Amino acid sequence: MLSIRESTAQDGAAILRIASAEPLFSQQEAETVAELLHDYLERADHNGYFFLTAESDGTLLGFACYGPTPLTQGTFDLYWICVRRDLQRQGAGKALMQRVEEEVRQQAGRLIVLDTSGRHDYAPTRRFYESLGYTRAATLPDYYAPGDDLILFLKRLSD
Repeated sequence: MLSIRESTAQDGAAILRIASAEPLFSQQEAETVAELLHDYLERADHNGYFFLTAESDGTLLGFACYGPTPLTQGTFDLYWICVRRDLQRQGAGKALMQRVEEEVRQQAGRLIVLDTSGRHDYAPTRRFYESLGYTRAATLPDYYAPGDDLILFLKRLSD
């Protein structure tokens, strides 16, 4: 049975394996996941990062990382969401996003902002966000690299 819970130190190695195995993530991106996870696990204040884990029958399926956006009132960033490639399209990603939204609401959040690549191979990711009610708010051409736009999505949360 699928469950979403706060990530623990015991999840760390599996989270890092999933991030490293994701073909859309560069090595630098996987290393950044490791840095944020370290802060989440080792610092009392988590350095503003929160991790959630999706699991089913003891198997870690994926993770999400989010946190409050500094210098804003109730705005949160989704930094990462990743589900194992061999276990995608079974509801774990949607369940993770729903839990992120619940957690953000509990922390008086009003807006979730996320960004992703405009590359062709990220088209399924963009469709996933749109299917969950996230709207495309902006496109920054050539942001990540020449020909690789940043696509900014947002979702307003209601009570």
